[in-house]
Amino acid sequence: MAILDERRLLRRMFDAAVESAQPAHALPSCLPDPPRGRTVVVGAGKASAAMARALEEHWRGALRGIVVTRYGHAVPCERIDVVEAAHPVPDAAGVDAARRVLAAVAGLSRDDLVIALISGGGSALLTLPAQGVSLADKQQVNRALLASGAAIGDINCVRRHLSAIKGGRLAAACHPARVVTLAISDVPGDHPIDIASGPTVPDPTTRADARGVLRRYGVDEPASVRSLLDSEAAESVKPGDPRLARVDYRIIATPQKALEAAAQVARAEGVTPVILSDSIEGEARDVGKVLAALARQVALRREPFAPPCVLLSGGETTVTVRGDGRGGRNVEFLLALVLALHGCRGICALAADTDGVDGVEEIAGAMATPDTLARGFEHGRNAAHDLDRNDAHAFFEALGDGVITGPTRTNVNDFRAILIV
Repeated sequence: MAILDERRLLRRMFDAAVESAQPAHALPSCLPDPPRGRTVVVGAGKASAAMARALEEHWRGALRGIVVTRYGHAVPCERIDVVEAAHPVPDAAGVDAARRVLAAVAGLSRDDLVIALISGGGSALLTLPAQGVSLADKQQVNRALLASGAAIGDINCVRRHLSAIKGGRLAAACHPARVVTLAISDVPGDHPIDIASGPTVPDPTTRADARGVLRRYGVDEPASVRSLLDSEAAESVKPGDPRLARVDYRIIATPQKALEAAAQVARAEGVTPVILSDSIEGEARDVGKVLAALARQVALRREPFAPPCVLLSGGETTVTVRGDGRGGRNVEFLLALVLALHGCRGICALAADTDGVDGVEEIAGAMATPDTLARGFEHGRNAAHDLDRNDAHAFFEALGDGVITGPTRTNVNDFRAILIV
């Protein structure tokens, strides 16, 4: 295979992974039966608008509702209002949308049905601070956690206990109506409580757990947050709460299914796919070093797998921000991988976020080849320096190796493919 062909194959695998998670494919077969009463649709996440349109196209009967998605990710719907808000740091538009969501499910009966369309990004997009906590206070805590290297489960534990809508509170507000959640998972392990911070499922964690997260990552929380977490008002809806007795949760797309779609593309080209894991976590640069060592073992020793093969993985790595660069956990992983491979022949890689946004950049990720370090030097980039500054986007942008998709309107998190020939 020539390098151009390797690049093309990597991109085809990524595109197949994203396509497998599109709501138009994943949602129709998971729809519930229409109720005797009203159907109300609510939702939040980067895929929620596309999910809403797929629902409208396949629903038999009347419906109404509102979903909130990231700026630039809206699609037109006829019966469901689509509003946009900020991600990953929430804004006032998200607060207003959350209030509208709660208003939409007020006063329902047992004959009514709520369909909740939930996907990654919903934690920031569906924002309603608990009483006594301001939006500015939540933004401060959110920024600090995102920069701390905290795992997504820890971040969402705090989010649930500072919220008036997450951690099962949305489902409780729907009582006594039936609630069917259709979710696209973007979290390691596909745990419902961590997908958009679990607005429609009970939360087994406690405010003490949330306080522990803030201490562990050295977050200096505002006084209002400290006061809330010291009170019972911070507790979320717990397992066994009767208000959640009629909740049905269905995950319609997952990172594993996306990796399997990519594997099919590789297999058709005579390349053996190896799915390492759909739930890898940890510092992005550390994961890059580990997977580089595995790729070198395959390329140089033909073990534990024989080339041609592709190492596929997903999950959600983290970045502890130390520099003043543009961030992006997928490109940080990739630059660390490149440095560890040091030009090893026969190894190419792609790392990107399936929502089309790596960090806060409108860039999904990047691609690397054995000559990436050398080309970087020719373009005046110092790879080690860029990694230290958390500025991998600048490095790959200078080489023209960024992967740009625009909003994909779905989200099954990180996608990594290391092709060894």
